[in-house]
Amino acid sequence: MARFLSQDKLEGFEKYKYNSIDTSVLSKYVMHPFWDWCVQFCPRWVAPNLLTFAGFLLTVLNFLLFSYFDYGFNALTKDNKTDDYIPSWVWAFSAINLFVAYTLDGIDGKQARRTGTSGPLGELFDHGLDSYSAVLIPTCLYSIFGRDELSPLRFFFVIWNIFINFYLTHWEKYNTGVMFLPWGYDFTMIGSCILLLVTSVIGPQAWHVGLPGGLTPGIIFEVTLYLSAMLTSQTVILWNIYKSYRDKTGKMRSFTETIRPLIPLAVFFVLSSIWALYSPTDIINRGPRLFYVLTGTIFSNINCRLIVSQMSDTRCDIFNSLLVPYALVMAVVFYWRVSPMSELILLSSLCLACSWAHINYGTKVVREMCNHFKIACFHIKPKN
Repeated sequence: MARFLSQDKLEGFEKYKYNSIDTSVLSKYVMHPFWDWCVQFCPRWVAPNLLTFAGFLLTVLNFLLFSYFDYGFNALTKDNKTDDYIPSWVWAFSAINLFVAYTLDGIDGKQARRTGTSGPLGELFDHGLDSYSAVLIPTCLYSIFGRDELSPLRFFFVIWNIFINFYLTHWEKYNTGVMFLPWGYDFTMIGSCILLLVTSVIGPQAWHVGLPGGLTPGIIFEVTLYLSAMLTSQTVILWNIYKSYRDKTGKMRSFTETIRPLIPLAVFFVLSSIWALYSPTDIINRGPRLFYVLTGTIFSNINCRLIVSQMSDTRCDIFNSLLVPYALVMAVVFYWRVSPMSELILLSSLCLACSWAHINYGTKVVREMCNHFKIACFHIKPKN
C-alpha cells in the first residue's frame, strides 16, 4: 500500500516540538482565560482530537445549512430569482455553532496537555481541519451580503485573500521554526460570531443600506479584510522571516528553498483565477458555491502538505498532484468551448474527485501517524 508519509517525515515528527508566540491582546487576556475555564468541564477521557473534529463538524453543519437555504447566494438580492429565504433562526444557530467550534478549537490543545496526550498528530489534525474551514466559514458569511453587495467573482478573491494569509502563517513557520499566531484570527472569529448574531436580531437587510461616499457594508467588509491582511499579517510575516535570517534564529534556508512552498500555491492561484475570470460560460456566477468548495479543497491539500513538511522539518513539495486533473478540466473547458451544462458537470465531478482525494490523503496520513506513534486518533489509550 502506498504511503503518504516517508520514513524521514515520520522520524522528523519524532523530533518535533511545538513552538509558538501569541501576542494578541484578545487571545491572551480574554480568550485563553475563558478557554482555561471551559476545559475544566471536559472529562479527561475525551480525546483532544475529538474536540477538534467536533468543532470542524459544526462549521460543516453551518455550511450545509446555508447551502440549503441560500445555495446560489440569491436570498439577499433584489430580484431573488430562486426565491431563496434564510429564516432568522439560521443566523442565530450558525452564530452559536461557530462560537462553540471556535471554543473547541481553543481548548483542544489545553485538553491535550491536561491529559498528557500532546503530540504532533494533534497539531497536524487541528491545523489541517482549520485549512478546510478557511473556505467553509467565509462562504457562510457571504450569504449576509449576497450577490448585490459583492459579486461572486469579487468574493472569490476575498476567499483567496484568506487562503493566502493562512498559508503564509505556515510558510513563516516553515522558515522560522516558530508559529507566530496572527492577531486577525481571534478578532475575525469573534467578529463573525457577533455579525451572525446581530443579523439574527436586526435582519440581514440592515446590511444593505447606502453609506456616505457611495460605500456599503459589503464594501467595508471586503476592504477591511484586505487591509487587515496587509497590515496585521503579511507585513508582519515578512518581517519575522527577515528577522530570523538577520539574527540567524530560523532554518537559514537558501532563497530558492525559502520560496519553494509558495510555488504550488502560486500555480493554483493563477489557474483558478484564469478559470474564474475567463470561463466561456461564466462558471463563477452560475456555480459559485461549487467553485469555492473546489478551490478550498485543493488549497487545504496544498496547505496540509506544507504543514507536514514544516512539522517534520523536511523539504516541501514543489508540485501538488491535484493540479493535474484541475488543469486537464480547464483545458477541456477552454479548448472545446463546452456548453454551460457540460462545464457545470465538469466542475461538479472535479469537486467530488478532489474532495475524495483530499479526504483520502488526510485519513491515511492520520492512520500512518497513529501506527507510527502507537496511538489512537479519537481515543486516549491507557498508559502502562
